[in-house]
Amino acid sequence: MHTPRSLNHIGISVPDIQAATAWYRDVLGCYVLVEPGEARNDGSHFGNVVKDIFGERFESVLMAHLTTQDGVGIEFFQFKEPANKAPKNNFEYERHGIFHFCLTAPDIEVQAQRIADAGGKQLSKVWTLYANKDYKAVYCQDPWGTVIELCTHPYSQFWSNLEPPINL
Repeated sequence: MHTPRSLNHIGISVPDIQAATAWYRDVLGCYVLVEPGEARNDGSHFGNVVKDIFGERFESVLMAHLTTQDGVGIEFFQFKEPANKAPKNNFEYERHGIFHFCLTAPDIEVQAQRIADAGGKQLSKVWTLYANKDYKAVYCQDPWGTVIELCTHPYSQFWSNLEPPINL
């Protein structure tokens, strides 16, 4: 049996790193660990690291590091060369890969409204998922199109010890 791994961080590409850092700090309550700074293909050690990760076309990126209350990191990237480009649809749930991340917010209605008031969107209604538990969820979007689910309870609490067990 393998030991479960901890989620360390997620990386999000944004068109305006200063605005995204401030929005995630002010609206979602994230802590800023490292303010936006530049990494370049300049022959330095870190420049060589990012060049290796992003490939031959990479020249420059702004990066910032934030964390949630439970220590999961959010790493922002604003690519300068080549520049970020917005997809036509950020909520392509039918494609492979990550299409959202989720934050725990006991005050789910208030948090969804804060997101909408701050330039994001509430994409769904606030739903109570089970008849016998007051577990709620809602899908939202930040101003740059990243899909954020909000749940009232931690993930392990949401999906374990359900009575009666559900069939998906």
